[in-house]
Amino acid sequence: MAEQRPFNPGVSLAGAVDLEALKHQVKAEPGQAGGAPAAGGYVIDTTEGTFQAMVQTSTTFPILLLLWVPTDDRLFDMARKLGDAVNQLNGQIQLSRIDIASNPSIAQAFQVQGAPALFALIGGRPMPILQGLPSDEELQQITEVVVPKLIAAAQQAGVTGSAPYSGDPDSDAANSASAASAQDQIPPEHQEAYMLAQQGDYAGAAAAYGKVLESDPNDSRAARERAKALLLARSGSANVREVRAAAAEHPNDVDAQLAVADIDMIGGQIQDAFDRLLDFVAAGHKADIEPVRQRLLEYFTIPEPSDERLKRARRRLATLMY
Repeated sequence: MAEQRPFNPGVSLAGAVDLEALKHQVKAEPGQAGGAPAAGGYVIDTTEGTFQAMVQTSTTFPILLLLWVPTDDRLFDMARKLGDAVNQLNGQIQLSRIDIASNPSIAQAFQVQGAPALFALIGGRPMPILQGLPSDEELQQITEVVVPKLIAAAQQAGVTGSAPYSGDPDSDAANSASAASAQDQIPPEHQEAYMLAQQGDYAGAAAAYGKVLESDPNDSRAARERAKALLLARSGSANVREVRAAAAEHPNDVDAQLAVADIDMIGGQIQDAFDRLLDFVAAGHKADIEPVRQRLLEYFTIPEPSDERLKRARRRLATLMY
């Protein structure tokens, strides 16, 4: 991952949000009538607490980073058009929005002096795209020309995964629920693990979900979230190109194959992850079947139980074991 500029939370950002924005402030929450467009689909809101985790995921899929102020109505049209463009690409890229008024250290890290500012993030490396309000023509060029070029550049760099889908941004639930109310839907016994995951402490989250499972081994949600946390703790910050190169150079090394299967799972390439490990065993590596079986059992908790890919992989694993 490219080295990130250090955060300087103590640095004063007086003037970072221009005074003109005060004339355009609205009180409505994002998604409410008169407010900013809601997050959802392939659009997320990032804070200082989740920033590093978001940077890590840019090693799996490209991210369009919008630094804005969600109470400034001058920025609503830009945010809406960027969100619409990203959502139409079905996970090829994610839009991460950061409120620089509430998260000033991120604005300082990117050395921006006001909102909006637009960056691309690929493999942890930020690339500036725009500073200031774009014209209609500039915004159209960004959505129709720049974004596809970013996706192509990411693919050339080996960043080929898919961003996770986070729900319909136009649904009543998405428009009316704030982050706090979404958190309220988390079972009380999951709260600690959930918060650790949101903060990017995936190892801690996995351990906390493990405690939940000790109390209730049938808690399928805890099992799924634990598997996801273990996956990100192992490989969330891995260099995708290096991992894939190592797997190609060492086709008989089980650890190399497990590592690249992790990358496939993080990128949403579930079938590829299943096939890679099952093909590895089928190619004459039955001595390594136990670590492969353990990793697959972990993966099997992540898709929906009705997923046909899961059913096929379970059957094939059972066949290979006997």
